[in-house]
Amino acid sequence: MRKSVKIVLSLCCIFLFFLIRIWETELFYDPLIDYFRNDFLYKKIDDMDRWRLIIHMVYRYVLNATISLGLIWILFKRTDYVKFSVIFFFLAMLILIFVFIILLQDDFQGGYLLLFYVRRFIIHPIFILLLLTVFYYQKLIPS
Repeated sequence: MRKSVKIVLSLCCIFLFFLIRIWETELFYDPLIDYFRNDFLYKKIDDMDRWRLIIHMVYRYVLNATISLGLIWILFKRTDYVKFSVIFFFLAMLILIFVFIILLQDDFQGGYLLLFYVRRFIIHPIFILLLLTVFYYQKLIPS
């Protein structure tokens, strides 16, 4: 693949991340967005549909992971990198969603910060930064 095509496709993937972020309130059910945006330390969270929230979190995570896998394929063209990333994203999703459910069931008694950051790892494509760095470094090291 030519370098210019690689750059354009990579920018398209990054643009898709931006579109998900821009339209997050229209695409996903997440009452925690407004809750954490305001004075969450001083008020109690309104009633929310927890299972609907969890389903939308998984949906958003899968969307971001799919775009991330596409970006990894575009940049490296290595099936072993994509396979590793699929396993990594799947295991990370299981762990993060499990922790998120436990924190939601706890009604924020354990504090707000852990829930805030676990939610952030679920809804934002943070893992792509880690994976791109690891794969690029591995590419630089001679076998």
